[in-house]
Amino acid sequence: MKPPLFGGGGRTFGLPASQLLFAFLALLFTAGAAAAHAVAEGDKGYIQEISGVNLIPFVYLGAKHMVTGYDHLLFLFGVIFFLYRLKHIGIYVSLFAIGHSTTMLLGVYYGWNVSSYLIDAIIGLSVVYKALDNLGAFQRWLGFQPNTKLATLIFGFFHGLGLATKILEYEIAEDGLVPNLLAFNVGVEIGQLIALAIILIGMSYWRKTSGFLRHAYTANVLMMTAGWVLIGYQLTGYFVA
Repeated sequence: MKPPLFGGGGRTFGLPASQLLFAFLALLFTAGAAAAHAVAEGDKGYIQEISGVNLIPFVYLGAKHMVTGYDHLLFLFGVIFFLYRLKHIGIYVSLFAIGHSTTMLLGVYYGWNVSSYLIDAIIGLSVVYKALDNLGAFQRWLGFQPNTKLATLIFGFFHGLGLATKILEYEIAEDGLVPNLLAFNVGVEIGQLIALAIILIGMSYWRKTSGFLRHAYTANVLMMTAGWVLIGYQLTGYFVA
């Protein structure tokens, strides 16, 4: 059960919170120069030149996409923030994986033409939602706790659409499309496991410190701020582009 983080002494700014602040700002403003999950020109050119079944390259691209996808990682960080048992972590991560795998595969296969700016803004909203959930805001404001498992699955669908919009930018050849998409999805899951392992290792050490609960409030406020920055950036791009 999540401890209440609203109020109390959780507003203290310590060293871990400062490090998180710089990390979040660096991720957002460095990646923001190009847009979330921007497709590297080298990767795009390579994919456009090949045809047929190319499993290894697509596994690599999928893993690279997830590991460098700062908005996915922020959401994943928020999801596992107060999960201590591997069983519970497995359930939530599986729901997220089912969600984004479904819409990613269907979105690319059927060529769903959705604005990447709007989808990425919703992904930013998922980060804000998870931070507020960790802060206990919904119980405080609404008087009840929304279904966190259902929310993780639903936001997983939107994260998958975000992946699909980026894959469509590769302009993948029809020849070998399904195997290549499945390989890309496998890569995404591998990247997610790698990122999850790194996050869990860091969290396990942080949770053992005496200041974890004190800095947990600040960390989630920073995560929520990062989500709002992402929303603002994407909506600006939508109306300006």
